[in-house]
Amino acid sequence: MSDFDYDCLVIGGGPAGLTAAIYLTRYHLSLRVIDAGKSRAGWIPCTHNHAGFPDGISGKELLWLMREQAQKYGASIETGRVTRLDRIEGGFQATWGSGCVRARKVLLATGVTNRRPAMDEDLHDSALAKGLIRYCPVCDGFEVTDKKVGVIGSGGRGVAEAVFLRGFTEDVTLIAPDRAHDLSAEDRAKLAEFGIASVDGPCQAVAASGDTITIATPYGEHRFDSVYPALGSDTHTELAGQVGAALSADTGCIVVDSHQRTSVTGLYAAGDVVLGLDQISHAMGEGGVAATTIRNDLANERPILREKLRGNSIR
Repeated sequence: MSDFDYDCLVIGGGPAGLTAAIYLTRYHLSLRVIDAGKSRAGWIPCTHNHAGFPDGISGKELLWLMREQAQKYGASIETGRVTRLDRIEGGFQATWGSGCVRARKVLLATGVTNRRPAMDEDLHDSALAKGLIRYCPVCDGFEVTDKKVGVIGSGGRGVAEAVFLRGFTEDVTLIAPDRAHDLSAEDRAKLAEFGIASVDGPCQAVAASGDTITIATPYGEHRFDSVYPALGSDTHTELAGQVGAALSADTGCIVVDSHQRTSVTGLYAAGDVVLGLDQISHAMGEGGVAATTIRNDLANERPILREKLRGNSIR
């Protein structure tokens, strides 16, 4: 281990990265987590979809608890954004603002960023905290049961999200984000079949007062109990690209095998950077799989033997 600072470097401190950190420290491996502090889980005001929390838990509290758990077992967690990842003999070198480290293995858990609708940033954050803007109907569609819901989007993605939400409420309106709707005949037929109204854009959220959010369009203002942006997301694959990891031509996500290995030896990926499923439980599962694979791959390179008096590093 003299040539490396850590057995593993985890880049990203969301549910996938922190789950992996808990596993890796409990495998008696040395690791460091570099977290830019941008996990989408932190946006969630209260999730009721996470098993084990019948009264719900905020995303920030969940991340705090996971960080505490990882640090309890010895994980080093630092706030920062890794800007450079290079392959070196036997491992990797990662660089960020405070310096660089060398690790035998790297786990990318860098996630994605949702594309926001047109609106003031403070208004967005306030509306998000109140549940007036929501990004995951799988997670919280139940919370809009029988409420008035707007979906900002168009084309197949927007129609699909509006149809999904139709299973929770009969009052759904699809609003085009930046121009008139671009809908195929099939899309329009589906909206008619499910009784979903449509409004042409451009649109902008202009107010969030009380329990409603107001969306302005050229055809008037519309008030909703909640609005779902269906504008897609941007996957954070820059570091994977720097070391030549394969990306999916269809999704742009990092390609991995069933054990979270990328196409680059020693590089692993987990969470929404692999598949944008937007589910905390799924990301955690991938983090656990990745950590176990990393441990076993390290053991195949050099036996991991616990030495009571000399610590827990690979000898």
